[in-house]
Amino acid sequence: MTTWTRRIKRWALVGALLLAVVPSSGCYGTYFYLLKDAIIGGWFFGTTLPIPVTPFFSQQIEDTYWEEERYKRVPILDPVEGENAPLFCLDPPQPDEVMRALPDDVAGGVPFLAETFRNNVRIVVEKIVDRVDEPRFFPQVGPARLHHCHYKCTIYFEKTIRSSWPVPFTHVDQVQEVVYIDHDHLIRVAGPDHAL
Repeated sequence: MTTWTRRIKRWALVGALLLAVVPSSGCYGTYFYLLKDAIIGGWFFGTTLPIPVTPFFSQQIEDTYWEEERYKRVPILDPVEGENAPLFCLDPPQPDEVMRALPDDVAGGVPFLAETFRNNVRIVVEKIVDRVDEPRFFPQVGPARLHHCHYKCTIYFEKTIRSSWPVPFTHVDQVQEVVYIDHDHLIRVAGPDHAL
């Protein structure tokens, strides 16, 4: 029975000390006043409270806009002059676009626990389709021809999986990935011969 009374007295003493120390500590008071000032500032300026956001989400938003601006739009080119004007694909995929098209199996690792790297990357781009369709009417564009440009991108790299804890190891594997990228675009049709 003496052990229970001892434990109760000990926890009562710890509780009394916490009640005496925590309200007078600088950290608690600073946190309380910063929160109070944020609420008052939010009411005054008509905004919400400041919400901390990790850099991961802002990087995701920037990547989404980057891909939308550069790779997700179908360009509409001006008509090509001349009856036998050459029409061929001029814009092979850039290395940035090829690497973004790869499955993202290197993201999300925990530093020193499970990390994955791609080293010694080599990209081979092959054009597999280059053809122009007959003129037809596209909504919001008008009469145009669809130019198909399809590429096969083969990526060779060393995939390194590394862990430092609990059992340190490094595994290096030679990997080959294939990605197919389409660079289709529209070419406007002009002149009376191409009226639809």
